[in-house]
Parts: sequence; structure tokens; C-alpha cells
Amino acid sequence: MPELTRAEERVLAAIDDDALVRELVDLIRVPSVTGTDAESELQHRVARQYAELGFAVDAWKLDLPALAAHADFPGTEAPRAEGYGVVGTLGDGVPALVLQSHVDVVPTGDLDKWPDHDPFSGAIHDGVVHGRGACDMKAGAAANLAVARALVASGVRLERAFALHSVVSEEDGGLGAFATLLRGHGGEVAVLTEPTSERIVVANAGALTFELRVSGRAAHGSTRLEGYSAFDAFLPIYSALIDLERDRNSRVDPLFGDNPLPYPISIGTIRAGDWASSVPDLLVAEGRLGVRLGEDPAEARAAFEAVVAEACRADPWLHDNPVAVVWSGGQFASGGIPSGHPLIGEMADAIRHAEGRDARLGAAPYGSDLRLYAGLGGIPTLHYGPGDVRFAHAPREQVAIEELLRSTRSLALLAARRCGAHL
Repeated sequence: MPELTRAEERVLAAIDDDALVRELVDLIRVPSVTGTDAESELQHRVARQYAELGFAVDAWKLDLPALAAHADFPGTEAPRAEGYGVVGTLGDGVPALVLQSHVDVVPTGDLDKWPDHDPFSGAIHDGVVHGRGACDMKAGAAANLAVARALVASGVRLERAFALHSVVSEEDGGLGAFATLLRGHGGEVAVLTEPTSERIVVANAGALTFELRVSGRAAHGSTRLEGYSAFDAFLPIYSALIDLERDRNSRVDPLFGDNPLPYPISIGTIRAGDWASSVPDLLVAEGRLGVRLGEDPAEARAAFEAVVAEACRADPWLHDNPVAVVWSGGQFASGGIPSGHPLIGEMADAIRHAEGRDARLGAAPYGSDLRLYAGLGGIPTLHYGPGDVRFAHAPREQVAIEELLRSTRSLALLAARRCGAHL
């Protein structure tokens, strides 16, 4: 294994572990739920941090109407009055490497499910940082800032530019990344520091948000048979979707390893009825459809709609009252980096030198900004960052400090090498 150059050693030595952990805790303490004022507050803070490091900063307010009118608009789910983009660049020319992170987090859910910690406390116990966004993806955001600080504090010079992208709205479709790319910010390659469970994620599935509107016939609850419950009408649709999910996961890419369900169909919300003693005449179910690697989202939608239509034709009530399918909210295509692209080997080598291990390649079952950077931006992109996605969006969300420190060292070494750090 080749020795590190003196410049690379200087960059790694300049990483301040304690400051990195404090940064993560501070980021968690900002309750930057998608679409809220706190999301904007955090973007303003990030812009100031980039500027204090000497980066050239582009911070702008998103033109929400213009973005929504764009033919490739990725969709949103959370209400939003404003949004901001932030890009920091160190050096001139096209960045040799972009590190990207999103500042938004999903809502906390039932606070009673967080018995030990305030969701936004950033509490530390037994070498683990807890809180909403701990792994998804404020650990990645903290790592990116630590890399930037190390490059500056080490005093090395970069032959090629380095850039940080901080975006909003990743959780509900990718509006922030979409706006950043349309503004013209790009790079030779990009790494999204999403949680990857110590793997290099070279591809990810997509996710399409849907809404099902199921009609019933209202009646008094005491004369239930005079009506037809929209809930009962939904059951054959749900059964058909379970069968569809099973079929779509019968043949999966080996990159998913032992994941038994890389393309889930999940029902996230159900609303039915407006009075306890009335038979509900409408049920609205919202969920997400997993998109297979390389699958055209239009084909995934068509397959879903065909199954719903067939289930309606087979049911006496639904035959005359078919379910309406609406494609709302975030629309994530799948994405990936070309097999054998040099960035994959470069990331693996950085991990080998910085962490002393060989990282496995893998694919992720969730949608992300990867498909926008790779597709719209034409930028070869992969995921590598601290955290385990199984803790994301959950009341036990957490990240191990040791994993945060290790992955930050790998990202810093990648940045030093790609950008030609020298003394």
C-alpha cells in the first residue's frame, strides 16, 4: 500500500475530532424539518460557515414558481414558503470533487416514542449521538464541513477546485439539488454523504409517491349494510399491492446483498371517514412505490396502475367505483454511477488508507439526490457517509461517533487526492 504524501498526512492531521462531534450536535439542535423556517435558518448558517473558511459562496433564494413549472420538476410533499441554495467553492475552475449534503429532516413522529431523549437534543451516550437527523444526514453534513476545515487548516494548496453543496428538500423530492444543478453548479464527480453502513453505494432505487382515492357509500353505522365502507373497498387493493410487491422483488440486483425487500411498496398514511358512527364514503391512502434499478419511472407507474385497475375489475363494488390513482409528491427515479468508473476505486482506496479496511460495494433501497446529479447534472456520483439507514426516520435515530470519525477521514483523503493537495 503506497505511503500517504506529506500533504495528505497534513490534511488528515488537521481534522479536529472534538469539533466534528460538536458540529454534529449543533446541527441536530436546529429542528430543520423539511419546509420549515428552521430549514432556511440552517442554510443561512451553513453559508456563513463556508464564507468564514474562505470559500467563494453562492447563496440564493429559490424561485419556487419557476422550479415548479419546469418540465423536470421532481415534485414536493411538504408545504413550503421559501427555500435557499448554498454552494461553497475553494479554488477556481470546475470542482474536481463535490461533497453534497441536505439539511432537511423528516418530522419526529409521536414524541412519546422518544422516551430517553429530546429528538433535537443531540444527546451523546456510549459513543453514540442521538436525535432526528443524526444519520440522515446531519452526520454527513458535519463530515463535509470537517473536510473543508481540514483542507483550509492544513495549509495545503489545491491544484483543482473543491466544492460543497448544501441543499434543502431532499426528503420530499430533491428540489434543492434540482435548483442547484439548474443554477449551473457542477463538478467532475460528486459524493453524497448519505448514511451507507460503511459500504460504497454505487446505485440506488427510486421511489414514487402515490395517492389512492377509494370510494364507499355513506350510511349510519347502525345500518351498516345500507352503505359500503371505503375501508372494506380498500382491502382488495391492498392485497393486490402486496402481490405486486412480491413480484417486483422476485429478481433483484446482487448489489442489494441480503436485503429481502429492495423495492418496497409502502402505505404511509390512511384517512377514512369523518364520524365514528358513520360508514366512511372515502378512503385516501398515500404511499411510495419502489422503482427498480434502471427502470423507467413511467413503466413503474404503468405497472402499478394496471394492478390497481385489474383489482377493481375483479371486485363487484370497485368495478362500478374504480379507485383513482394520483402521482403526487416526490418522484425519485433510480440512479447509479457507471460500473468501473474511477471514482469508485478512488473512494475504495481512500477508505483502505484512512480506515484500514476494504469497503463493499452496494445499492440502496431508497431514493436520493443521486439520480439528479447523475442524470440532470451529468456528474458521476456515489454515496459514502456515516450512519446506518435503518436508523433513519426512526425514533431511535443515531450515529456512532467512531464511524463518523472514520468516514470523515476517508472523505478528507479523497478530497486531498482528487483536488491535488500539495505543500
